[in-house]
Amino acid sequence: MRTPIALLLLFCLGLPAANATVAGECDGLSFPQQIQAGGQTLTLNGLGLRTATIFSIKVYVGALYVPRPTADANAILTSREPAEMELRFVFHVTAGQLRSAWTEGFEKSAPGQLPQLQSRIDQLNGWMHGVGSGQRMTFLRIPGVGIRYSLDGAVQGTIPGDDFAQAFLAIWLGASPPSQAMRAGLLGGACS
Repeated sequence: MRTPIALLLLFCLGLPAANATVAGECDGLSFPQQIQAGGQTLTLNGLGLRTATIFSIKVYVGALYVPRPTADANAILTSREPAEMELRFVFHVTAGQLRSAWTEGFEKSAPGQLPQLQSRIDQLNGWMHGVGSGQRMTFLRIPGVGIRYSLDGAVQGTIPGDDFAQAFLAIWLGASPPSQAMRAGLLGGACS
């Protein structure tokens, strides 16, 4: 009688706890389920893989963290709470390629706001240097402040304005993202 009870106990001890933190994975990269940012705990909303060119070259995996996960892009874009977008690169990208990508992203995400955003887009582009595989860019939306940009954990600066922050996140979550599959992944779908 003791043997089955002992086996049951060993089996139960081997199971992970229901509230254990499980990392999200995409393209072989792991991301924590929760992070501390903007003065609060943010939860992984989703992961998306950015590919480029007709050859589908993998460029980076994006991870979106929000206070409460949701599949509603508009709720994230209009929220007055912190959100963090992490881009973990798996391919070398030059400064020129990054600048072109930001410019094109804003042209698609906020075409009617470009005159008001241009000096801040230029500020972001001024911080761009080539990045290599394994490097990490993070962009923290701080409501009432703007977007704080960090490279490999080192803060590079903050670009002011909630309008800039919304347009920035709309690059991936708006109507014309670089990839519909990446948008779907960031909103909780499969990372592909």
